[in-house]
Amino acid sequence: MPDYRLDWQRPPLTENQRWSHWSQKNAVVRSTRLTGRLLTRALRGSGRVEVTLTWYVKDHRTRDADNLVPTLKALCDGLVDAEVVPDDTPQFMVKHMPVIVVDPTVVPHLVLSVRPLD
Repeated sequence: MPDYRLDWQRPPLTENQRWSHWSQKNAVVRSTRLTGRLLTRALRGSGRVEVTLTWYVKDHRTRDADNLVPTLKALCDGLVDAEVVPDDTPQFMVKHMPVIVVDPTVVPHLVLSVRPLD
């Protein structure tokens, strides 16, 4: 199964974001979830999958991989919406902790990797 490049320089959702209103966050969650759905809809009916989110950055500034979990969660919900798997529970989906890779030659972006387990 393929890797999906997301041309986001930063994750759209993080643990540390402070929203002035719930509807702002809701709009970003909906958009991120839709992205996951549209990217992975060709994988419909895959059975059990393994999912990893990787953020490629240019510098060594301190970043916490835990902060990417809300983005990973919304993308995984998109896989369920696309019917790749029936649910995002461990029975159908193994979600790995997000990874941050430093590469000074790259334009910052995220990559969603979806691999079959069956």
